[in-house]
Amino acid sequence: MMKNWMCERARGTLMIIHGAGEHHGRYDWVIQYLNKQRFHVISGDLPGHGRTRGKRGHIDHFDQYIDAVYGWYKEAASYELPVFLFGHSLGGLIVIRTLMEKYMPVKGVILSSPCLGLYEYPNKFADVATKMFHRITPTLTAKSGLRAARITRDPDVRAAYEKDELITSVVTARWYQETIKAMKVSMLEAERFPNVPLLLMQAGEDYIVDKHASHRWFNRLEISDRAMKEWKGLYHELLNEPEREEIFRFMMNFIHQRL
Repeated sequence: MMKNWMCERARGTLMIIHGAGEHHGRYDWVIQYLNKQRFHVISGDLPGHGRTRGKRGHIDHFDQYIDAVYGWYKEAASYELPVFLFGHSLGGLIVIRTLMEKYMPVKGVILSSPCLGLYEYPNKFADVATKMFHRITPTLTAKSGLRAARITRDPDVRAAYEKDELITSVVTARWYQETIKAMKVSMLEAERFPNVPLLLMQAGEDYIVDKHASHRWFNRLEISDRAMKEWKGLYHELLNEPEREEIFRFMMNFIHQRL
């Protein structure tokens, strides 16, 4: 499910790929800001999320995400303007895997607390169970563990998150195994990430993803233009933290320097 937000005299196109359990509507303020800065925006809900059809929190194969994002990219490229990718959390992992698998000439990539490892893994018993169940009953669901108190320090965003009926709080055994596999491939084959300008922004107080995995992946890259910033004391959803405007300016600075 893809949507676009156009603006007058656009200077570029930015794609937003949201995180696990959420939907593109949570980026409304970012989309408005980008339009004001004269950027078209392409986004949408990932398979199993938001208003898409199909089972919540489920994919049969990680390629479903890659194919969805590649479809959005083709739309973005059709405007014949510089294209930038923004991926948050699971969206960051999807951006990494899509760029490793598909030819996508982009001007720059911004990753926000990408999911390259989890802050907490299920215990051994649960891990073995999902390995079994993802073959026998792949759509067996479990709580995702994503809670408002762990993603942001902003009380208003927390309250909105808890009331948001489009938030998906469960994942399936197959989703979990496919995501773990994608994280492993991204880490082990980091040198396959293309030579595109990259900004990785990582939350310093991240209770969702493993921030050390972001550093390890970043250090394995073989690309010429890369920067990483860890935002000390900030929670997982950088663009929903009280400091969001500063973070947005930081990210736009990266974009403007590469236009």
